[in-house]
Amino acid sequence: MALKRVILEMGTGNDLHGGDYTKAAIRAVQDAIHHSSLSMIRSLNLDSKKMQVTVTVGTQQPDKVDTEAVKVTLPHGIVTVRSIKGGLDVPADEGNDTAVIATAAVEVRFDLP
Repeated sequence: MALKRVILEMGTGNDLHGGDYTKAAIRAVQDAIHHSSLSMIRSLNLDSKKMQVTVTVGTQQPDKVDTEAVKVTLPHGIVTVRSIKGGLDVPADEGNDTAVIATAAVEVRFDLP
């Protein structure tokens, strides 16, 4: 058997005020997973606890994303989160109120024949 990707979802999230990269990343992940229904898993009688979930979040400051905080927001599976350079920072015209935009890709794999 081999791990095969069965789901790929993308999402975006933001923190409009506060410059919180983790908050934006969590919102991007939630956006991605709320586009999916895992009915295929039930239909094929697969165990959701055994699915491998790989999350990649992109922000302009990946080191400011708390990947453990992102990880605990995923309801099922064995989750791995990595934070990479991506997303977008939109500085305010005045002051230090940067809007942070994050992107996320959520991949689900199962060990299938």
